[in-house]
Amino acid sequence: MLARFFLIFTLIAGQAWAQSFDTKARAAYVLDQRTGMVLLNKNGDEPLPPASMSKLMTLFMTFEAIQRGTLSIDEKLPVSAHAASFGGSTMFLDTRDRVSVEDLIRGIIVLSGNDACVVLAEALSPDGTEAGFARMMTARARELGMVNSTFQNSSGWPAAGHRMSMKDLAILADQLIRDFPTYYPLFAETEFAFDGRAPSNTRNRNPLLRLDIGADGLKTGHTQAAGYGLVGSAKQGNRRIIFVVTGLETQEDRAEESERLVNWAFRQFAEKVVAPAGNRIAEADVHMGDDHRVGLTTAEDVVLLIPTIGAEEIEAHVSYDSPVQAPIEEGQRIGELVISIPGFAPTRTPLIASESIGVGGFVPRLRTATEALRRQFLSGGETEGGA
Repeated sequence: MLARFFLIFTLIAGQAWAQSFDTKARAAYVLDQRTGMVLLNKNGDEPLPPASMSKLMTLFMTFEAIQRGTLSIDEKLPVSAHAASFGGSTMFLDTRDRVSVEDLIRGIIVLSGNDACVVLAEALSPDGTEAGFARMMTARARELGMVNSTFQNSSGWPAAGHRMSMKDLAILADQLIRDFPTYYPLFAETEFAFDGRAPSNTRNRNPLLRLDIGADGLKTGHTQAAGYGLVGSAKQGNRRIIFVVTGLETQEDRAEESERLVNWAFRQFAEKVVAPAGNRIAEADVHMGDDHRVGLTTAEDVVLLIPTIGAEEIEAHVSYDSPVQAPIEEGQRIGELVISIPGFAPTRTPLIASESIGVGGFVPRLRTATEALRRQFLSGGETEGGA
């Protein structure tokens, strides 16, 4: 039987999202990294042309290859005629070059080099082609939970069917930050002058990096079909947010909307520890144990973002299959804590046993049998069935 117990946390909460953020972006997605709470989702699941923002997938797979040892950061790679043929944002590579992986990575992050993407793609592709690498990108994206991403190339160059959703881009940014702390600081670099070849293309296009608001990544994008977009991240104190916007009309709109989103996310929401680790939140009935109750707690602090405007009660409930069969080991998962805040999806946190409960002897067994008879008597002795 599923047992539920309702609790009330009296905290600062919001009046339906505190204040809803209105953005000019065609699609937008804002994620609080520590709590995993989605602060804004405007058309976040819609597959759209990602432009150069999809270069993050090429970088992710490059970092994975370095981590596996199949690619070296110091390795120098040849430049094919296909790679050298690209226009748009480039490192101005030609077929006589052999370029280090490190320079290619910087060329993608800072200069948004289409040619650099193709060089890495051809090096990592199972068949040596960019198309083969694009198929790898799509397959790996599915493994990461990016269900609305399909890649036709490594750079985001306009192509039919090359699509990503803003939620997928946020998932990817989150993985990059978590999995590759050694390389993530490269996303904050504001300039990279490769071999003095492109004096007009040495500065990072991310408009937030120089604003002293904690911004430290990740990647801009622009094509006529996609408009202006940005996958960004910023950290203030212990909080980090990841945001994605696309479909803006001008570079100025991109800069303005991105800064507004960062300020809104940090000012309108505050972290609260709603359930400290180890605190006995509730108790569960135990069947045939040497104690008839077991405490329920969380393994880690339950931290949520609470809107800073307005005041409401947060509803929470504990659920578990009752009664819990003995023996029970300390730390064993028993149920879950479900917390509902207006405007957010419910947050679910596993609950574990706060102590061990052994199998009981004669007295606990007699108590269990007596309790079962009492419940049957109170229910009138009814049983399911029929003639």
